[in-house]
Amino acid sequence: MPKHSEQNDALAGLLGLGTYSARKSHYPELVARLEELEAERNRYKWLFEHAVHGIFQASLQEGIRAANPALARMLGYEDPAEALWQLTDLSHHLFIGGEDELRQIRETLSSQQGLFGYETRLRRKDGSAIDVMMNLLLKPDEEGLVEGFVADITERKLAQRRLLQLNEQLEQRVTERTLELRKARDAAEAANHSKDKYLAAASHDLLQPLNAARLLISTLRERGLPISEQNLVERAHQALEGAEDLLTDLLDISKLDQQAVKPDIDDYRLDEVLLPLVSEFQSVAEAAGLSLQYYIPNYALRSDFRLLTRILRNFLSNACRYTDQGRVLLGARKRGDRLRIEVWDTGRGIEADQMQSIFLEFNQLGVQKAAERAGVGLGLAIVDRIATMLDYSVQVRSRPGRGSVFSIEVPLAEHLMQRPLEQIMAASVLGDPLPGRRLLVLDNEISILHSMAALLGQWGCKVLTAKDQDEAMKVLEGVPPEVILADYHLDQGVTGWDVVTALRSHYGQSIPVVMVTADRSDQCRQQLQGLDVPVLNKPVKAGKIRSVLTHLLGDR
Repeated sequence: MPKHSEQNDALAGLLGLGTYSARKSHYPELVARLEELEAERNRYKWLFEHAVHGIFQASLQEGIRAANPALARMLGYEDPAEALWQLTDLSHHLFIGGEDELRQIRETLSSQQGLFGYETRLRRKDGSAIDVMMNLLLKPDEEGLVEGFVADITERKLAQRRLLQLNEQLEQRVTERTLELRKARDAAEAANHSKDKYLAAASHDLLQPLNAARLLISTLRERGLPISEQNLVERAHQALEGAEDLLTDLLDISKLDQQAVKPDIDDYRLDEVLLPLVSEFQSVAEAAGLSLQYYIPNYALRSDFRLLTRILRNFLSNACRYTDQGRVLLGARKRGDRLRIEVWDTGRGIEADQMQSIFLEFNQLGVQKAAERAGVGLGLAIVDRIATMLDYSVQVRSRPGRGSVFSIEVPLAEHLMQRPLEQIMAASVLGDPLPGRRLLVLDNEISILHSMAALLGQWGCKVLTAKDQDEAMKVLEGVPPEVILADYHLDQGVTGWDVVTALRSHYGQSIPVVMVTADRSDQCRQQLQGLDVPVLNKPVKAGKIRSVLTHLLGDR
């Protein structure tokens, strides 16, 4: 109680209610306190007047009561006094949203006592709008009185609108660019289609005379000519073979790069795939002074016959080309659910640092001079593309000076076809079944008819030739041939298959047929699918013709 009485006495003294001596003793303290309050007021006044952001006090009913210079400048007034004079009605003079916006602010403040980060638009003196962000605080104990802190966000809003505009322009440019790219793509596809048609037509025109020349040279090679003439024929044969390989590789690589080749997957016996290759390369190996051996186990595989044969033919061709002496071995072995087909040689081998480069286009190892070049180095590039398309694994093992092994793994078929391997092997090792056989050759090119007649006649066959169905009926003289070799594209839109179908119907029997074509397009391949007859592409190698005819006539 004494202490409380002392405090009351001190307070009374300060208020002038105490004695003179009491007032006098507390006067310095009062002065100091008043000076502190004045300094604090001046500090807040300085902050209020020099703040970067706008500060105001306003009645939501009566308008602005106090504003700092920053708010006045922000709203386009010369000083705060002018702003106070003008901004007496917030809904009409300040907020762009008018009475509706002011009512929403009142409702929010009545429930939350504060509104933070509120973005709106305020009206400036000249009637223009300014984007701002506000913090509004409702003053306690004074109804409808708020204090506001305002930041000008016009630049940010302009940047946002500009960014939105740029995004819209970018989307429009992307759309326009997409349309341009689509047009360019369509034009490129049209150009590719036109190129494909031109390439098909040009290759057909090139392959026809090349095929005739190849057949004639093959005929001469098998004749007992003097040594000097044999050398000339052999050189012509090598030149034609180089031209053929070059043209075939260029056509194949072009189609693979255009993704114009579609796999045709089916089940085949392993011997159906490998024995024709053995027959085809037997003479090639012999001409190179090599021994071609093979091991064909009793398996079936699932693959594209034409594409797989292309890979293996390239393996065998390289093995014969780059082996100076010794042997080449074609074989296969089972590896889990896959079959690894391998080509071994005793050739020059490949250095380890060159192993990857062998699959590059136009690359031939160990070739220093043009005279040593064979082809253009596309063979293994074609192998790589086909293997990638079929999802096959190609492997290479090599020892320089000892030889190389090229292999590819293909899926095994679930079931083995019924024809025993012994029958096919017997057909491949029986004596020559061609002498005395009566064959019909259908082709609209006279040079090819003459060349085929010379080659087949040299093998002992009795050869009849015709350009169309009418000529075929005349030369056959009512007796069906034992085999028909028919060019697919004849004159006036007629196909060799049309003529074959008519001859089979006329004679009432299924005459064996070999279809021959220079058309390597997928469209032609699809048309020949399902005919269940051998198909040879021009220029046809003599060994391949003999192999196919031997298999067709071997068991007849």
